[in-house]
Amino acid sequence: MAQDQPIKTLVIALVGDAASAVYSINRLNPDTLCFVLPEGSKALVESDVQPKIQQMPRRWDWIVTADATEFPSTYQTIARSLPDLLRTWEIQPGEVVVDLSGATAAMAGALTLVALPWTSRVVELVPAREGLEGDRVELGPKTLVWTQTNPWDEQGTVSRREGCELFNRGLFHAAAKTFHDIEQLVSGGQKPLYRALRDLAEGYELWERFHYRQAWDKLKTATKALEMASLWGGPPGLKQIISLLKANASFLERLVLDPAEVKEFVPLDLLAHADRKLLAGRDPESAMTALVRALEAFAQVRLYKSHKIKSWDVSPGQLPQGLQEICRTCYLEDIDGKYKLPLQAQFRVLAGLGDQLGQAFLKEWQKMKPLLDAANHAVLGHGFEPIKAERVQQLYDVVVRLTGVADPSLPKFPALHL
Repeated sequence: MAQDQPIKTLVIALVGDAASAVYSINRLNPDTLCFVLPEGSKALVESDVQPKIQQMPRRWDWIVTADATEFPSTYQTIARSLPDLLRTWEIQPGEVVVDLSGATAAMAGALTLVALPWTSRVVELVPAREGLEGDRVELGPKTLVWTQTNPWDEQGTVSRREGCELFNRGLFHAAAKTFHDIEQLVSGGQKPLYRALRDLAEGYELWERFHYRQAWDKLKTATKALEMASLWGGPPGLKQIISLLKANASFLERLVLDPAEVKEFVPLDLLAHADRKLLAGRDPESAMTALVRALEAFAQVRLYKSHKIKSWDVSPGQLPQGLQEICRTCYLEDIDGKYKLPLQAQFRVLAGLGDQLGQAFLKEWQKMKPLLDAANHAVLGHGFEPIKAERVQQLYDVVVRLTGVADPSLPKFPALHL
């Protein structure tokens, strides 16, 4: 008898074919075993199956169906019992093999549906016929063929689309989990693709939380793996994703490797983050918070790069004459003794120094004032009024006009359509 590697769990349908059940159990040598059978077959297990098992599983149980020929009741019985049993046994996705050799049509359909989230292989002993591939097995007078398939090699495509939809909605953690679950279930040749998609989703989740270096590392790993997958074909649309991944990794590389205290690519990322939160995430509160921070970051970069001024630790003598006394009297922190410029003051300093960004800010101030007030009164600002999406969009448009940022310079997260 052929001997496979021992498996974690075997769920085997049985009505009257004890010989096939014994063969399957001895070939697969499961650590845990569950029979799905009608009441009348329990005696068959005790008399003709158990005594012939070469190595008894560590745990075993059975699920008894009322009528093995009726799908609705059979499905209901299995659905109410098998998931709880697998959780009790601490079985993970991919650790279940289902044997349908002795199943009725109703049992086969019901068991396959219920066990699918844990199943990495479906096996069956079927009568030998010409052209049927598999190990030939002689059981008494019958010549059978051992067949096996992994339903997830096809089902994975459906679930992959679900993972892509989660990713496109900005639910990166859920997308990564979906890709990880598929990876655990598909056959070996498909695993690298889903591992790469998981790394991709985890990378963008890290990026969304501003963990730039870790995100960069993940995206580099994902890009290399997806390039390898594309050499063997891969799903349609993969090459376009790789191109955008490389652009994103390049953006992160420049941000991460910038040695300056004030990194000039952070304002661009914050602006793109605000846009994603508003349009894809439909979260105007978070979008407004990121947008106001982006506005400040643009000022901080200009102050530092052009004038060597740190907004969080400024010396009054660095400022234009008219703002020095205001700084001394209004912007001193009593705990650490440092002068810290608030948002509006940063732009006024730039304007006083003749900087175009500061001067543009003053010209736009009349339009910006009510929008910044709305941000200040928002729940995530300092008030109690939920922000409206149109207010965020209006301020976004002003910030883009003020800073002169061109859309191509902003990092774009990919849309997965794989």
